Amino acid sequence: MTDRKKLVLASGSPRRLALLEQVGIKPDYLLPSDIDEEPNRGETPRALANRLARTKAEVVRRSIDKDADYRDALVLAADTVVSVGRRILPKTELRDEAESCLRLLSGRAHRVYTGVCVAAAGNATRAKLIETRVRFKRLSEAEIEDYLDSGEWRGKAGGYAIQGIAGAFVVKLVGSYTNVVGLPVFEAVSMLAGAGYPVRQNWSDTLALSE
Repeated sequence: MTDRKKLVLASGSPRRLALLEQVGIKPDYLLPSDIDEEPNRGETPRALANRLARTKAEVVRRSIDKDADYRDALVLAADTVVSVGRRILPKTELRDEAESCLRLLSGRAHRVYTGVCVAAAGNATRAKLIETRVRFKRLSEAEIEDYLDSGEWRGKAGGYAIQGIAGAFVVKLVGSYTNVVGLPVFEAVSMLAGAGYPVRQNWSDTLALSE
C-alpha cells in the first residue's frame, strides 16, 4: 500500500464532493467549518468569496494539526458567492429570499465567484478566485412559482442550482460551469496537484466503475 498524501474537504456540500469524485478524487475526511458567512460592511463579492474560503481552510487546518492521522493532510476549502453588481445574494433558506433572488436575476446578467484555498501543513497556503458570468432568460410568473415549488433553491447561493432545473434558465455562460455548481474543478485539481496530491491515483478505478 502506498503512503499517499491525505485530503480533507472543508465542506459538507454534496455538490463539491460529487465534483471531486467525478474526476477521481476521494477526500479522506469531510470536515465542514462552522464560520460566520455574513459579509463585512462594504465588503465586495470578490473579497467575501476569498475571505470565506481562506477562513474555512485555516479553521480546519488548525483543527487537524492536533490530529496525528491528518496533521500532514491537505485541506481543500471553497466558498461561492453570487452577485448582481456589488449586491451579494444570500444562500437562500426561505421562499421569500429565493423569490427575491429569482426576480432580480430574471432577464439579466450576474456573476458567480468561488474562492478556492488549499492549505498544507506548516502554513503553506494556495488560493485562487474564479469568476463566471451568467445570464438568465426573462422568467415568467409561472416559471418563478413553479421553481419555488420545486424547493431546489434551498441552501443555494443566489437561490438556484444550475446543475438542476435552473439550467433551463441560463441563456449564456462565460467561464467555468463547475464554478457555478460550487467548485471550479480545473483550478481545484491544478492546485491540489501543485501541492503534491496524487490526483490521478484513482483514475483507473473510476474508469472501471463507469464501464
